[in-house]
Amino acid sequence: MSLEKQLNNEILNECNKLIARYYNYLENLNSEHVRSSKRLTNPPKKIIKRPEYWSTNKGCDPFHVKKNIKAIAKAIAKKISQKTYEPLKPSELEVPKEDGKTRKVIIYQIADAVVSKIFYKRLLAKNKHRFSSFSYAYRNDRNVHFAIQDISIDLNRNSRSFVAEFDFSDFFGNISHTYLFEQFDKNAFKISHEERFIIQSFLKNRDKGIPQGTSISLFLANLACWELDYKLEKEWLKFARYADDTLIWSTDYQKVCNAFNIITSFSQSAEIPINAKKSDGISLLIQKDYPSELAADSTKNSVNFLGYSISVDTISFRESSILKIKKQISYLLYRNLIQPLKNGNFRIYTNIEKNKDYNLMISLMQIRRYIYGDLSHQQLTNYIEGRSKRLRFKGVMSFYPLVNNKKQLEALDGWLVSTLYRCIKLREKLLIQQHYILPNTYAFPIDKKNLAVSLNKLKKYEIPSFKLILEALEVGINKEGLPKIVRPDTYSYKFGV
Repeated sequence: MSLEKQLNNEILNECNKLIARYYNYLENLNSEHVRSSKRLTNPPKKIIKRPEYWSTNKGCDPFHVKKNIKAIAKAIAKKISQKTYEPLKPSELEVPKEDGKTRKVIIYQIADAVVSKIFYKRLLAKNKHRFSSFSYAYRNDRNVHFAIQDISIDLNRNSRSFVAEFDFSDFFGNISHTYLFEQFDKNAFKISHEERFIIQSFLKNRDKGIPQGTSISLFLANLACWELDYKLEKEWLKFARYADDTLIWSTDYQKVCNAFNIITSFSQSAEIPINAKKSDGISLLIQKDYPSELAADSTKNSVNFLGYSISVDTISFRESSILKIKKQISYLLYRNLIQPLKNGNFRIYTNIEKNKDYNLMISLMQIRRYIYGDLSHQQLTNYIEGRSKRLRFKGVMSFYPLVNNKKQLEALDGWLVSTLYRCIKLREKLLIQQHYILPNTYAFPIDKKNLAVSLNKLKKYEIPSFKLILEALEVGINKEGLPKIVRPDTYSYKFGV
């Protein structure tokens, strides 16, 4: 297939994907407006928004690009063949972070993003065997969950291990170009003149670093770390690296100390500073309550890697991941059950009668969708018991399929019931105060134990369970393996960071 035809097909696919995403946004916006109209006397206006950068940068607008695909593909193919191609200026957005700061997001024009993607795939296809099996990021044969699984299995083999945790400062933004280009020829990577030209085009006008927001940088990030991975393997160290997040472990303290020297040497050669605040250095990982010859601040019972917390015997949610999940569920409950009553915006004729509260039903349906995706309690039960053969996992828990800490799962389920109970209790109080219902006439029993029992008897009011969805995920992994269970967008998900 000619490059022009390949560009045409890939640009069309990318435009269709972005357009479908936009139409999905419109559908969800309309559905939410209909729901708000049913439960609020003064629902917010339905305001349809388009990304601002679509207007300021036409090359990012999928509707505009789709109309001009043939001309765009032909022009880019010609420029690449004549070695005059250069990516057009991308859009830059400031996205707020949870800590109050912002991070810059770079969005390349659709056609340039496709060029990057095509050459990334080419480079990866013929070079992925050169990368370390302990490098898990930005590959189609590895992913974050393989890393978690491998770390857990290996740490479980020993009751105590020395671990070294390192993180780099602005990894993508600081990679030395001199060091990067040395890796092209030094370590037997197969890169054609055309591919080298495309890489140089994306790095043009930069003194250092590789651009984020483009696929080809994913290959370059792993290429930059090849020598680091090689030296760690040569030292017979076990490690997992996901981009710049690196965890190293061994039962031999001296070997882990050698790892520190290897990391420091790489940092200096590649000109990527080590992030001292996020790097915990060397610690002893042991089971809880086990004796240790090291000081307490040098001993750990678990290590964090991306969205997970891994101990000698269990895999758990990282604390930041739990907070993120709880925050979203709390928001859904407050928005549906409490907020309309607090601002006097509750529709008086919304049905609240025995075993029926429309707002509560919507809350639970939204929470189930958040946790389960489009699956129901019954579908999960049938799958676990073997009555159905295959499920597609889409909810937030599909990003965390390896959690096996049963106490933590039970605590999350308990937290959900307890939080729901408190919200309903407050909702009943507000309904009575505002004369929507009489005392002792709310739709469901208010004591915590009977609340869960009575709600779970009704199909639309079932309380979702973290333990149940992860039990189903475990069945799926055993049946079909991680690659078919894990969501494709796992690789871009922000795991508790």
